[in-house]
This record gives sequence, C-alpha cells and structure tokens, in this order.
Amino acid sequence: MTMLTDISLAGDLPRLDLGVPKGARVVVAMSGGVDSSVTAALCKLSGYDVVGVTLQLYDHGVAIQKKGACCAGQDIHDARRVAEAMGFPHYVLDYESRFGEAVMEDFADTYLAGATPIPCVRCNERVKFRDLLETARDLGGAAMATGHYIRRVEGAEGPQLRRAHDASKDQSYFLFSTTKEQLDFLRFPLGEMPKDEVRRIAAALGLVVADKPDSQDICFVPEGKYAAVVERLRPGAAEPGEIVHVDGSVMGRHPGVIHYTVGQRRGLGVATGDPLYVVRLDPERRRVVVGPREALLVRRIHLKDVAWLGDGEGEAAARAGAPVAVKVRSTRPPAPAALAWDAASPSGWAVDLAEPEEGVAPGQACVFYSPDPAHDRVLGGGWIAATAAAPRVTPVRA
Repeated sequence: MTMLTDISLAGDLPRLDLGVPKGARVVVAMSGGVDSSVTAALCKLSGYDVVGVTLQLYDHGVAIQKKGACCAGQDIHDARRVAEAMGFPHYVLDYESRFGEAVMEDFADTYLAGATPIPCVRCNERVKFRDLLETARDLGGAAMATGHYIRRVEGAEGPQLRRAHDASKDQSYFLFSTTKEQLDFLRFPLGEMPKDEVRRIAAALGLVVADKPDSQDICFVPEGKYAAVVERLRPGAAEPGEIVHVDGSVMGRHPGVIHYTVGQRRGLGVATGDPLYVVRLDPERRRVVVGPREALLVRRIHLKDVAWLGDGEGEAAARAGAPVAVKVRSTRPPAPAALAWDAASPSGWAVDLAEPEEGVAPGQACVFYSPDPAHDRVLGGGWIAATAAAPRVTPVRA
C-alpha cells in the first residue's frame, strides 16, 4: 500500500512507502507534467532507485505545436529537466507506432461506427499499463509508479482500486480496465493528496513544472476538434446523410455522423418549436436520429469487454444482480444501479439503473463502484455497447 508519512505543518516533504524495499528500482511513467514529476521526485527522496520513462507518442514536429499536450516535445524536455534536477536517469521510448495503432486508429474507427470513444482509457489500457509496464519489468523494476489520482489499497483478496482523496481530480473512471495482475505492480503515490499539495511540493523542490497548467484536451486532438482528426486519419470516410426525428420524419441533412454525439443539442442544423437532442447515431444508414429530451432516457445498459476488480467471480455477481453504483460519464457522480446478466449483451453483462439517465452513449465506459454511501471502491466496468430506453410511465388519473 502507498502511504504518506512525515508531513508536518512546517512543510516537510512526504516520504513514501511503496511496499517494496528501500533501494529497490521503481520505474516512474513521466508525462512531463507536474503530477508525474512530483511522483518521481518523491520516489527518489524516499530512497528508491528511480528510473524515469517518457513515451514519445507522436511526431515531435506536430506535437510541439499542440500547447499543453501530453508527451509532446516540450513535455519530454520538461521530464528530462526534472530527472536531471533530482539526479535519476531518464529515458524516452518511441511508442509512436503502438500509440497510433492502439489509440488513434481506434479513436477514428469508433467515431465512424457512430460511437463516442475515450482514448485516455485506451492509452492506459493498451499502452501505459500493458506495453510500458512490461518495459518497466524489463528494466528491473520492482514496481511502476504513475501520477494518476487514484488509490491502491491492500485488501483481503489482494490490492484494490479506490477513488482518489481529491474528488475533483479522481481518475478512477479512466482506469477501470486495470487488471488485478497490473495492480500488483502499479503504485499511485498521489492518490491521498490534494492537487494544491502536489504543486506545493513541486515549488518547494524548485521543479520547472511547478506552475505548468494541466492538460485539458485529448493529447492528439488540437482544440477539441475531434472530427478534424477523424477526417485526417480516415480521409473521405465521413459521408453526409439525413437527420431524422424519432417519429420517422426527415428534418434535414448532415455532413457526417462523426460531427455528432449522443446527447448533443447545439449545432444540429435543424429547428423546431421544442429543443431537440441527438438520440442515437445510425452509421450504416448514415442517419442522425434526434428527438425530445425524454427520448434520451436510458434504463438498461448492455456492455462489452468487461473488467472485474471486485471480490469473487464477476459473472456470479452479475447473475445475482449485485447492487453497485455506476458512472456513465467521467464528470457524473456514481448513481445507484444493479448488475444484470442479459443474453442480448455482447459479453452477457448489463447494468440496470435505479433512475433513468440521459446521454448514455455507446463507446463510453460504464464504471462500477461499491454501493456504500462513499462509492469508494472501483469494482471494474465495461464499454457501453448499446442501451435500452426507459419505459414510459403513464400517469394514473384520479
């Protein structure tokens, strides 16, 4: 378990206990931001043999033009400067090809299929916690540490994943597919710390990244222009089609389904007396289906590629209808739900929401949390494959 000790009102820096012997090699994934830099620095100050590793994920010439991008040219330079200042070795690994295939290509194909991808999850799942983790082992690491805001806690059946102390920075939604085997090797030293404390430590150590702003966008998507990236990766793949109301009436035309997401209201290009929202996307018929807000309400969620981090067998929990709390968007709080088993789901897994939610989009993640009031423990999750609309309730007249 990662524990922080020796924090005093006098401003002493924390010391880490990573659950491996002092002097053991700890490989730290360094993005060039303040979080991973402080993680590496604290590991070094706590007596571990630190090796910093930064991934080059795409072409330097392109990356440098994207201010604040993760693993861009400036970020690699910043990570190197932190390593030099703290006195530990730093390596840059060329993962451009792997990142392109595992994350960027998937991003484009998911959008073209009418779904809404989360490339940050894919990057953790397919690059950082798979390929980089194996590299960390090859480098002789006893553990790999990252700057993610999440906690790793030892439980009766092994390490558990729990939400960060700083709820505003919690990254558990993006790490739901972490496996139990990976958790044995991973450490998250910042999980107990608020962000302002991390910046205080960076300033106290004189790190060049102390005031560096957090990255807000997807690293390879300049200014949030998703459609432009898809069109660059898949030239000519976006085809125009019809905007259709849920009642079947054709309301207009659109330039391609990649320009729309479920729940979208603005920029539809059609107008009626009442607000309209994107209810679903039909890429095979090149249709954007719109309707009133109530048409967005979803009760059952069908899942694929489910990861289970809870105790016991996950399928048994789903078949038993185990109570959970779920997040269907990273910005939403966990909501009461129950696991279910449904042959209509690609994986058999489904989730029944206690209260219908709107804007539940295929391609996003549905993350399971413990049903206790704090919803503290991450129990796993899956990718949303399809949804079932909430049944309409007809008021009973007196």
